[in-house]
Amino acid sequence: MPRRFVARRSPIHGNGVFAVDTIARGEEVVEYKGKLLTHAEADELYGDGGETGHTFLFTLNDEYIIDANQGGNSARWINHSCAPNCRALVEENADGDRRRDKVVIEALRKIKPGEELTYDYGIVLDAPYTPRLKKLWQCLCGSPKCTGTLLKPKRPRAA
Repeated sequence: MPRRFVARRSPIHGNGVFAVDTIARGEEVVEYKGKLLTHAEADELYGDGGETGHTFLFTLNDEYIIDANQGGNSARWINHSCAPNCRALVEENADGDRRRDKVVIEALRKIKPGEELTYDYGIVLDAPYTPRLKKLWQCLCGSPKCTGTLLKPKRPRAA
């Protein structure tokens, strides 16, 4: 089977993942892989305040996190965008084994060869969103819809 994407330098941030072939809307592109950690283990390893502005941690469920720093695949290089062409979906294990839940990246629309794959990280931190934290988590996606930060509001905005 030919490679559908390749990781290389990105104009958004660091490395990115780019389509090599057409990816159809609704198609599962890749599973986000890495070492399974509890939230407490992740906090012990990396802290819990979001102070780096960079992470390969993906919240799987209330019990576990996927750490793509350890045993991760190319999915860890998929960058955030405020106007993404993919989304991350948590698929719960049918037997209810939370350790076997998984994250898959799915195309939101048809993606042409050469396009960078992106999804909305949806990052919500427990710490107060200070100007310093917003700058650490600055978004560089370049979309006209760019919010300027990867951080999502903690509460829905009033209409």
